[in-house]
Amino acid sequence: MYAATHRALLGYALRRCDTPEDAADVVAETFTIAWRRAAEVPSGDEARLWLFGVARRVLANHRRGVRRHEHKTAALRAELSAPVHDDSPVAEVFHALPDRDRELLTLVAWEGLSVPEIAAVLGCSRNAVSIRLHRARKRFARALRAAGVDRREPDRPVLSRSELA
Repeated sequence: MYAATHRALLGYALRRCDTPEDAADVVAETFTIAWRRAAEVPSGDEARLWLFGVARRVLANHRRGVRRHEHKTAALRAELSAPVHDDSPVAEVFHALPDRDRELLTLVAWEGLSVPEIAAVLGCSRNAVSIRLHRARKRFARALRAAGVDRREPDRPVLSRSELA
């Protein structure tokens, strides 16, 4: 069945798809469905027509997926095209921190990761993360005080997880 219909199905898909890769995917999915539903495949020339019907439905699903993908991509592109620029004093102080401090603080505050999770991401021990995070918070707090934007008590950590909830 494959040898007798593959070229015809590929031609059908090539004429209806944007790329040869998409056409190959449509044909592959068509034969996968035929294999799964082997008991339902008619015999003789009707098998060829049945495969074209399956290919037609696979192609319709493919087109819906492409439209859905294009819609989501456009929405994401619109969302990301105008990044929010924070020029607040806190943001200025934050961006002046060393990269390693900013990464630790953002992993905690923005990504919501715990110390063990950060250790896995950075490939270091939990103890190392705890120490680095403590030092990064202290440097951030000092920089905020130096810039005159710190409104916290001196011994209270900056960007603690509990403040995010």
